[in-house]
Amino acid sequence: MKSLEDLKKIKERALEMKKLKEGEARVIITIGMATDGIAAGARETMKAIMNFIRERQLDDVMITQTGYIGTPEHGPIVDVQIKGQPKVRYGHLKEQLVPRMMEQHVLKGEPVNEWTLKIEEEA
Repeated sequence: MKSLEDLKKIKERALEMKKLKEGEARVIITIGMATDGIAAGARETMKAIMNFIRERQLDDVMITQTGYIGTPEHGPIVDVQIKGQPKVRYGHLKEQLVPRMMEQHVLKGEPVNEWTLKIEEEA
């Protein structure tokens, strides 16, 4: 039998999946987790993003992982897509840079130009 805490976690995951399917996420953050990205620090970057989201209780932000996302010399590479705005690809986004990127871009909607590799208009 599962504990109450286990059931709460299962419920939270189910609600997150439902939200994703219904397209309720305001922000989608995609992290390149191929071998080169992991070697460049993508795992630590992802943990920092997840901690920021959890600490700020940002339930409208979704994190996804992908394999190869760009050239290895730019890793860790992170894409940020805010609903209604162009997708922004960041390079060299080490974990210590995450708080500024999250504050400035995800919360205020202003990309951090100095780390931007490219900006893609919405499809």
